[in-house]
Amino acid sequence: MLLSLPLCLAACKEDVQSTYSNYPAYFACKNVTTVPPLNAALNNLGIYTTIRYDRNRFLFTDETGNTTPVNATAIAGNASLQMGIAGFIVGLPNIPELGSSVSMPVCFDLACPNCYSSYNISRALQLKTGGYAACDDCHRTYNLNSQGQISTGEAGISLFRYRITYSGNAVVINNR
Repeated sequence: MLLSLPLCLAACKEDVQSTYSNYPAYFACKNVTTVPPLNAALNNLGIYTTIRYDRNRFLFTDETGNTTPVNATAIAGNASLQMGIAGFIVGLPNIPELGSSVSMPVCFDLACPNCYSSYNISRALQLKTGGYAACDDCHRTYNLNSQGQISTGEAGISLFRYRITYSGNAVVINNR
């Protein structure tokens, strides 16, 4: 019986997905209220925004497609900036995580994890209303309010997730 225990544990190993990604990620914003899409996403249930970095500016895009550009120098603390694979999706789920009674902010990678894992190509997801993100290539839709699990489409892995801390008026995203 004892000899079969390691075999049983090893058989399930590939089915387990870690909660947090190992991809490099670090982003900090010390004045969230100056960035309307980010402020809305961190302070309203079921609202999300994407964060991308392009030509020395951050692009914050809400579910309706409105983009707010912010000069990188205006957001303090990004000396060692690492934007994951394709950027971030940030928000406050309208469903608390299992075992919690309060929703806490979440952060996912903007890259489709199944396309990236299969083809090593970063394909950015598109935010959809109601707390969803969709991939135009593999046609999967992910539920951001349910820890980034696939809600429609072929089976696969959930969104890559990063640690996020939001306190006062500052937010920090990392995987350290």
